[in-house]
Amino acid sequence: MSNKALAKNTLFLYFRMFLSLVISLYTSRIVLRVLGVENFGIYNLVGGVVVMFSFLNAAMSSTTQRYINIAFTSSVLEDIRKVFSTSLNVHLVISIVIVILSETVGLWFLNCKLNIPDNRMYAANVVYQISTITTVFGVLQVPYNAMILAHEKFSFFAILGIFESLSKLAVVGILIYFPIYDYLVLYSLLIALVIVMINFIYYIYCHKIFKKEVEYHNFKDKALFKELVTFSSWMLMGQVAAIGATEGLNMILNIFVGVLVNASMGIAIQVNNAVYSFVSNFQTAFRPQLIQSYARKELDAHKKMVLNTSKYSFFLMALLSAPVLFFSNYILTLWLGDSLPPYVVRFVQFVILISLIDSLSGPFWMSAQAIGSIKEYNIVLTIINMLVLPLAYLLLYLGFDPVSVIIGKLCISVVNQIFRYFFINKYLHFDKKELVSYFVAVLIPFSYLIALVVFSLDYKLNFLEFAGGASVLEVILLTIFIVFGLSAVDRKIINEFIKNKIKKQ
Repeated sequence: MSNKALAKNTLFLYFRMFLSLVISLYTSRIVLRVLGVENFGIYNLVGGVVVMFSFLNAAMSSTTQRYINIAFTSSVLEDIRKVFSTSLNVHLVISIVIVILSETVGLWFLNCKLNIPDNRMYAANVVYQISTITTVFGVLQVPYNAMILAHEKFSFFAILGIFESLSKLAVVGILIYFPIYDYLVLYSLLIALVIVMINFIYYIYCHKIFKKEVEYHNFKDKALFKELVTFSSWMLMGQVAAIGATEGLNMILNIFVGVLVNASMGIAIQVNNAVYSFVSNFQTAFRPQLIQSYARKELDAHKKMVLNTSKYSFFLMALLSAPVLFFSNYILTLWLGDSLPPYVVRFVQFVILISLIDSLSGPFWMSAQAIGSIKEYNIVLTIINMLVLPLAYLLLYLGFDPVSVIIGKLCISVVNQIFRYFFINKYLHFDKKELVSYFVAVLIPFSYLIALVVFSLDYKLNFLEFAGGASVLEVILLTIFIVFGLSAVDRKIINEFIKNKIKKQ
């Protein structure tokens, strides 16, 4: 894809994300008001139980994306079709395994271990079954999603994202204007219908646009099947740890504190997702090129893409996060009203700090997948990530508040990222000057963002004060980026661009 086309698609994605952000903030406020804090906490908790069993799909998703992208470098239709059909077979098996685990271990855990009020257990079980169905549909969608990404059809993602956001807005309208005995069940069912509808659109689009490539054939290529399973089995380790560190953490909080803290975590995750989605789409646009550049042995281009995508992803996330970190209390009160769930302000701040680390990591784990030597990579990351759960349990057992658990997870995320640097550098051998420049460009702004959390405002202010303060924060951050984040070449390009614009005027 040309730079012009990439820029056009990226702008399209950002328009979609801005619209989705506005709709998400509005609908979240209404959903919280209609469901209530307790039901909102149950919805986030119960959905997390099913997500725990989707680790197989998460591992296979990355594997499918990698092998389809590699198949595209050969441009041989038979190779692409073979990878697609084989991955579809694997995902069918995964969906069966998820159903079995959900209807046995998952049901037992839901009904016997989680801290849910007795009068809401029936609703929790209904939501659980609905979540299981939507998860299975999501599993079967993965090969189609990978095909669209490999073709870099980002405009389709943008259009479909807008449609999904508008559909969820319609769901909120139904909640408001059609009273029912149990809003939690109704909301879960309607959201499930939206997700299933989106999955069918993926299916129809692929069979219409990529008809030959997604034409299913029962290839009996044992070597490819084994290679896919072997690669995904190592990816599986990392996914188990990653999901365990998020959903498992949510469940430990529930056991010690209850569903109210799950509501706070759910709100924090929604705010974080709204901000991080911009970064996620930015990285998605570069993912096929990262994998394909390594497959073509274009190592210099690959190395630059890893560092630049990581750095600029962080810059984007930082610019979006700075006002949220400093004015968390004001923003949440403006959004949700005065009665905020416990710990929600600190949860939002530290979850966003964790996502800032994640924004750096994306291109590195994409590079690790491209390299293919993921055994050591995932073993070490699994060990580090799984430390989150015993640490959380110990802190809560010793009487520390839930915020300390999120701070502990932040520290472990930092350790994870340090390992990623060393691992990828072992294979790519980054230029030392470029690596030092990269670390300086990241560490100084991150220190500034941590200071915003430490000194964040918790008293009431008006909108003009907020707007003025947010503008000052952004100017300071942009100055830091220009001084420490841009290379001499980047600054020269920007200066020439500005000079040319001035001359034309």
